[in-house]
Amino acid sequence: MTGWAERRANGMRRCRMVASFGVLMALAKLLWDAHYFDGYDPRMPLNEVVIADERRDDYRRVYFTYEAFAGSPVPALLTLPLESDAPVAAVVFLHGIGQKKEFIDEAAGMFAGEGLALATFDQYTQGERELADDATVLDQAVALRERGAKTVIETRRMVDYLDTRAEIDAGRLYLVGASYGAIMGATAAAFEKRFKAVVLTYGGGDFRELAGSDEVVRTMGPLTGIVGSFATFFGAPFDPVRYVDGISPRPLFFQNGNRDRIVVPAAAQALYDAAREPKEIKWYPSDHLDLSPEFIPIAVQDAIAWIKAQDAQIVAAGN
Repeated sequence: MTGWAERRANGMRRCRMVASFGVLMALAKLLWDAHYFDGYDPRMPLNEVVIADERRDDYRRVYFTYEAFAGSPVPALLTLPLESDAPVAAVVFLHGIGQKKEFIDEAAGMFAGEGLALATFDQYTQGERELADDATVLDQAVALRERGAKTVIETRRMVDYLDTRAEIDAGRLYLVGASYGAIMGATAAAFEKRFKAVVLTYGGGDFRELAGSDEVVRTMGPLTGIVGSFATFFGAPFDPVRYVDGISPRPLFFQNGNRDRIVVPAAAQALYDAAREPKEIKWYPSDHLDLSPEFIPIAVQDAIAWIKAQDAQIVAAGN
């Protein structure tokens, strides 16, 4: 064999090896995607541990842990009205991508004042579950992908936990998700049928639209298209447009900002369009809530009023 022919044969072998590796990786990703939300087991012990139970000015605050995966305690908070003669309705709140469970202390009094319990937990990589300081970029990328599945499963286990609390009426459970919490909340509520109604606050769907937000374009510039393709490929299994229709026939309330530079209106509209009736959307003249904080109490009050209206119907119908 001549030198040229040998080099050509070696090159063809390398191409076949690369192609085979690419096919194997694609198949592995498809398999990973297909089982992305596997792992919820309602029979597994919650192994709940109450760490603190205290009375605050306008609500009772329980700090506890529970387990969604064996041996991995999830730090969580439950706030309750100070006085109640009967079990109360409860709202599970999913916080934003950079927040932690203590965020609910800002709103707990408002919910308690309306007779509602409020529960949340530190999502993976946040609060007490932050990654180590020496986590690599790859570690962070893998953790971000894992966070979606963990959030959905841990939300469902939170419902299991609330079902054990005598203070909670397990037939009157609601979900509120904000920003990233709304993105994952849409999927969590689609899987978890015990939620009677759902509020998605400043969330959206279609990862290509999300990756084309004003903030991403400003930061990434000419790389925006590549980021969008990567986000679509990487985030495919947890894009909420794939699942949000599963919330129907339960009521769904969207809250979005028509000037939002992070969850752009096109992404919000994509998620709304993917949902089925009954649904409604309220547009606020605002940016994303952390950039327009004056709208936070307005959005919270609107969410509470909407939940109270849904709850009244459920109570009237006898759960």
